Amino acid sequence: MAIAVGPAHSAPAQEAASSGFVDNLDGFDSGRWHQADGWSNGGMFDVGWRADHLQFGNGVMSSILDTASCPGGCSGKSYASGEYRNNDLLSYGRFEVRMKAVQRPGTVTSFFTYTGPSDGQAWDEIDVEILGKDTTKMQTNYFTDGVGGHETVIDLGFDASAGFHDFAIEWWNQGTINWFVDGRLVHQEDGSRGPLPTRPQRIMMNLWPGTGVDSWLEPFTNPGRPLTAQYDWVKYSPY
Repeated sequence: MAIAVGPAHSAPAQEAASSGFVDNLDGFDSGRWHQADGWSNGGMFDVGWRADHLQFGNGVMSSILDTASCPGGCSGKSYASGEYRNNDLLSYGRFEVRMKAVQRPGTVTSFFTYTGPSDGQAWDEIDVEILGKDTTKMQTNYFTDGVGGHETVIDLGFDASAGFHDFAIEWWNQGTINWFVDGRLVHQEDGSRGPLPTRPQRIMMNLWPGTGVDSWLEPFTNPGRPLTAQYDWVKYSPY
């Protein structure tokens, strides 16, 4: 399943960055990142994005999901949450995050790379998804020219909502994508199930509830309190 289909509004695409970085997410760096505000990714997302639903404190960034309205209405979406994306398009390399997921059926806590029509490119994407219905597992996927269907479910051996863990995507121009959890290789794609992405992409992180995808995520019901996914740091190392 897709995580992003491209926003109605986005920052202009920059040239692919050639240098790596580490961001400890102690605060909002507008030179590197963009906070989604006032739109929805549509489709299966029952959420509109608000910049104020990304909060920084105690050395982490929190994406907060609640029942607040979205600026402009966001096409009548039921909930609001936070989405963070970097400004530059990044090519082959290692994309890493330390994060803690939300445990709640119907939700997705994500870390992924994405590009699409909003960047003037075809849709390419590489996913790390923690489904709130079972936070002891991670789902991987990738899209090339808008073609996905490469989902794989990985047993983590721990509860991703109980504490912070390290997740990494290693995207090689030699024709492989590797996924790591706490430094351990857990999955590899070599193109045998379909061509791998080739276009520079943005790092993205978000928390969202689904609609119309109960068979995948299970139904989402409002818990009557905010739900919070947390991100400790993000790192990019170009290859």
